[in-house]
Amino acid sequence: MEKIIKVGIVEDNPYMREGWETFIDLEKDMCVIGSYESVEDAWDSDDLKKCDLIIMDIELPGISGIEGVKKIKKKGLSAEIIMATVFDDDDNIFNAVKAGAVGYLLKKTSPEDMVKAIRQAFKGGSPMTPNIARKVIQTFHIKSLPPEKQLSERELEILRELATGRSYAEIGKRIFLSVDGVRHHIRGIYKKLEVNSRTEAVTKGINRNLIAV
Repeated sequence: MEKIIKVGIVEDNPYMREGWETFIDLEKDMCVIGSYESVEDAWDSDDLKKCDLIIMDIELPGISGIEGVKKIKKKGLSAEIIMATVFDDDDNIFNAVKAGAVGYLLKKTSPEDMVKAIRQAFKGGSPMTPNIARKVIQTFHIKSLPPEKQLSERELEILRELATGRSYAEIGKRIFLSVDGVRHHIRGIYKKLEVNSRTEAVTKGINRNLIAV
């Protein structure tokens, strides 16, 4: 007999939570054994320890979903965790994966894809919404660069300004820096990105997911 995947849900939106419960329970190979509106509620339940997989929101009342993942992993629970959230920014993605989540889906994911993701994670995979998977690869690539190739916060700020087309003088006024100071940082940006022009710097910055368009 095929093993039933025991699923837990941590989501503070009752409509979203009930919707997930409904279509998951319709599947023959999975069932929801615990449904909670916060990490604290889940933590107090004995059913959490029985879960094979947990679907976790990030923005929750009290402890955040990412802190919840850390708490669960620190406790040594064996459940795999999929983040299901509206956030697709680099910090949340990276922090969730770093905390121990094996999957990262946006809440607009269809029921069919959510069910597939649960099966995939249960079998050892890492389900992710396609654009999230790309961001993860880019983020880890950036984090793996040697320190001398990583842009500082100031350099990232100036690179974002370069992408707007503003002149050096305009950039200097916006970030309270002299034109010579702006030029100094731009030379550093060019050196680290191995480029020779504003266009090349902006293009590489976008391709490396350093700046958004």
